[in-house]
Amino acid sequence: METTQISSASTFTLGGDITVNRVGYGAMQLTGNGVFGDAADRPNAIKVLQHAVDAGVNFIDTAAAYGPGFNERLIADALHPYRKGLVIATKGGFQRPGPNQWVPDGRPEWIAQDIDNSLKFLKTEVIDLWQLHRIDPNIPVEETLAPVVAAVKAGKIRHVGLSEVNIEQIQRVEKVLPVVSVQNLYNLGNRQWESVLDYTVEKGIAFIPWFPLASGPQALEEKISKIAARHNATTAQIALAWLLKRAANILLIPGTKSISHLEENLKAGAITLSDEDFAALSA
Repeated sequence: METTQISSASTFTLGGDITVNRVGYGAMQLTGNGVFGDAADRPNAIKVLQHAVDAGVNFIDTAAAYGPGFNERLIADALHPYRKGLVIATKGGFQRPGPNQWVPDGRPEWIAQDIDNSLKFLKTEVIDLWQLHRIDPNIPVEETLAPVVAAVKAGKIRHVGLSEVNIEQIQRVEKVLPVVSVQNLYNLGNRQWESVLDYTVEKGIAFIPWFPLASGPQALEEKISKIAARHNATTAQIALAWLLKRAANILLIPGTKSISHLEENLKAGAITLSDEDFAALSA
């Protein structure tokens, strides 16, 4: 299959020194059912990752909790030694007792273990972007971050991000460490974190929407379909193009197990919505 090359989508610079293409790849789907265990078809999962990088994807998002551990090892098996400029972002701070079970664990010893495991599984000496997967409500975030601060000082972590946080939580963490990215649920149909997105724009922090393809209620679906037809695009591509136009700091990490769907997602970067289309979808 001929590989689509990312071209029209612009770039964003994380933390002032790591520039990535704004259309990246989220690897969570390359795990077993309930984000537990290894990928059902491992050879295909490896091909998908390699195809993404060949197409110009240089930002891949994973987490210690995906598998747990299996996803990071899969990425290393597929892509190590890593191409120059390829950024593998990972996350820590969850226990995974079983499929679809997610238990926040912000104990410093658990965070330290997550970091060390990620370094080992990803076969790297430095994690370019390490993100706190969730703030544990039972532990002060300053305690949770102590091993992260230590890892940054030791050169094991370059930059730090947060996931599913409000503005007050970001500001609290910023007193301990610079925050270069925020990964919150956000898409055309769910904009509950609009104020957080606006805050990240103002502060030059990357905003990484997870679940970027959800398009929302029926009325919005119909609107997207009409605009998609005009652009000779799919509704998923329009949902991604809307996010790219919404703010210049948005990095996309749509995930898929299929090379053809991956190609479709990458082509979203070449779609430029008119101001009129954007306003219609935003209303």
